[in-house]
Amino acid sequence: MMKMSKKGKKASGPGPFNLWIYGKGLMRAYFLSFILLLIGAVLLTYTSLREGMIPLFTSIVMMLSIVYGAVFVSVHLKKRGWLHGIMIGLIYMGLIVLLSKVFMTDITLDRFMGYRVLISIVTGGIGGMIGINIK
Repeated sequence: MMKMSKKGKKASGPGPFNLWIYGKGLMRAYFLSFILLLIGAVLLTYTSLREGMIPLFTSIVMMLSIVYGAVFVSVHLKKRGWLHGIMIGLIYMGLIVLLSKVFMTDITLDRFMGYRVLISIVTGGIGGMIGINIK
């Protein structure tokens, strides 16, 4: 039987795949990406940074955001952090690729995109392991 909290809402306890916690982790990751990309845009506009720094900066933002989301999810789920982290990395990149395909017609799934997916899997797994070991 489902546990109910004092306010009558369903309890969102840890489970093997808790959609609520995954959603919160992904929203936090995307919000962090938004803030960091906004800061990067301001720095690029008002400083002497070169436009050649954009791919490196977006990769760093992606990795930080995935690690943050993976840490959040694994701290709340308390087991199999590496697996939950990998899932966060895959979902994060999957949504980015899906939105890119919808809004940009000339995007291709090439080797560069494959590297980004691989990086998202690795950073998600590392973030999940970090989250499990946070006390």
